Order: sequence, then structure tokens, then C-alpha cells
Amino acid sequence: MRYLLDTHIWLWSLMTPDRLSPEILVVFENEGNEFFISPITIWETLVLSQKGRIELGLPPEEWITEALEHSPVHEAHLTHAIAVKSALIELPHKDPADRFIAATAWENDMILITEDRFLRTSRQIKIFGKNA
Repeated sequence: MRYLLDTHIWLWSLMTPDRLSPEILVVFENEGNEFFISPITIWETLVLSQKGRIELGLPPEEWITEALEHSPVHEAHLTHAIAVKSALIELPHKDPADRFIAATAWENDMILITEDRFLRTSRQIKIFGKNA
């Protein structure tokens, strides 16, 4: 299966894996699964660091490089089709990061792993634990 990790899921997997549900941990342990993050996740991580909402312990650019080297994720490409779908996706808010992440899952037919209650309302994407 191909999974797209929402930003907080990727960060939890690296920084506080005890916050992940047992069901998500099982998915991570399955070697047949592929995991992706959007470039928007990197941007969101940098913004969270700049705002002091997360502590990376290293200069942000260095932390990102190391995290990507030690995390079993691939980069989901950001395309014009994703940009279009980010404007079309039905979500209860206009958060651009969420819209791009959701559109990435939609365009690439990936299952989104998220605990975000707003993203979980989408009927256009597959959500882990909801409809996938």
C-alpha cells in the first residue's frame, strides 16, 4: 500500500513515536508499505520550528536533511494537477498546507494517515482508519 503521511504523523514518527496509535505502528512495520511526504510537510515543519511550536535540536535545514536520510519516506512530487485539486478539494477550512497535502493524496491515489479532524472529513480522499 502507498501512504501519505500528514505533517504531524511524520514528525511524531521521528520525535514522539509513542503518540502513534497501535494501528499506525502496524502499518509502519509492514515492509510492503511505501510512505510518502509532500514537500509541503517540509515547509510546515520549518514554519513550526520558526514559530517555536517544535524544537528540532539542530538548525532546521540540518534537521530536515538528517530526518529525510533516516526516515523511510519518499518525496511525493508537487505538480500542477495537485495545485488544481488543492482548489477543488472539499474541506471545512482554507488551510493551504492541508489542502495541498490532501490534494497530493487524492491525485496520487494514496491513503492519507492523519489525526487531523478536518482532513478526516474529506470524502474525496482515502483516510487511514476511516475508509481505507
